[in-house]
Amino acid sequence: MALYAIGDLHLSFQTDKPMDIFGDGWTDYEKILEKKWQESVTKDDTVVLVGDISWATYLAQAVEDFAFLNRLNGKKIILKGNHDYWWETRKKMHEFLQDNNFSNIDFLYNNSFEVDGINICGTKGYDEKEDDEKIIRRELSRFELSYKSILDKSKKTFAFFHYPPQGLMVELLEKYEIELSVFGHLHGLKKDSYKQDKKILVSCDYVNFQPILLSK
Repeated sequence: MALYAIGDLHLSFQTDKPMDIFGDGWTDYEKILEKKWQESVTKDDTVVLVGDISWATYLAQAVEDFAFLNRLNGKKIILKGNHDYWWETRKKMHEFLQDNNFSNIDFLYNNSFEVDGINICGTKGYDEKEDDEKIIRRELSRFELSYKSILDKSKKTFAFFHYPPQGLMVELLEKYEIELSVFGHLHGLKKDSYKQDKKILVSCDYVNFQPILLSK
């Protein structure tokens, strides 16, 4: 069982917000993503999606986007991005999955997972320009809730965010000895131009729509 990550898919099968307005590199990207995903990810693998999954405003507008994800190989674990306006309570989102028979999708939301001996925790995080202390404290609290829900903290732990971790969030990563942090949000960067120790950028245009292998 392998662990992968990718983010910022910005799917819009029901909302008609094509991403190719941001450049030719996004033309037919859904087909490119699906091909690369199916060629690398198996049904036994897990893929963490680090936010900005769908342009939908409401869950009812995201059915086709989730159907697309559900057809792809592996289990998907989704966390919230800044454009995921469809995001609801965990109860409502699980009801949505059940009502639509989306059987291989779950959410990282004040909880954690263990995948083949690796702990998975995380939260959306906050923008580097954020000056609202309430928002920052909320995201720090959510990360701590996620981390503290881990049952066996002696195992290797990866943290997942939408925004690049910074400031007080980095201090928490160091406090809890997180081995790797994975995030998205950043666009328009050339491949391999972002390199920081123990940090991996997986926004889908940056990784050329290829899910990134983190562990196998």
